[in-house]
Amino acid sequence: MGAFGVNGEVRLKSFCAVPADLDSYGTLRSEDGTQIFDLKILRPVKGGFAARIKDVRFKDQANKLRGVRLHVLRDALPNLPDDEYYYSDLMGMTVLDTGGETLGKVRAVHDHGAGDFLEIRLMSGVDVLIPFTNDFVPTVDVTSGRIIVDPPEGVMPEPKSDT
Repeated sequence: MGAFGVNGEVRLKSFCAVPADLDSYGTLRSEDGTQIFDLKILRPVKGGFAARIKDVRFKDQANKLRGVRLHVLRDALPNLPDDEYYYSDLMGMTVLDTGGETLGKVRAVHDHGAGDFLEIRLMSGVDVLIPFTNDFVPTVDVTSGRIIVDPPEGVMPEPKSDT
């Protein structure tokens, strides 16, 4: 989120299940993987945490990092219990309906606060949003890379008629 103070500290927001655990995952990377960050959370501050990043000693260096999204390597994340998934594991998975017909692939997972939605790119190229609940997404098989959905009425586009 940018500099915090004048001594090169940064303010960051953690999206971890336990936000303060961010620095326990080891080295972090920029979204594109070109930058590596070794950081240590110092203390909680309003809206996040104050942290120190190795080799960032001045406010101008910290400000240059504003907007950089930090990512943890997938292998550093803890295993999850059944029926819990990392969004990154769902990306690109094949989506089928309850009859076994391929609908498309997961393009994104959205969390707007009222529940998660799967954004699915249908075979036709159209994107649809399906609530990520047990009622509408009864099966997620990360091992086989497949998700079974039973979309709510009105979500799927009507087939075009030739008349």
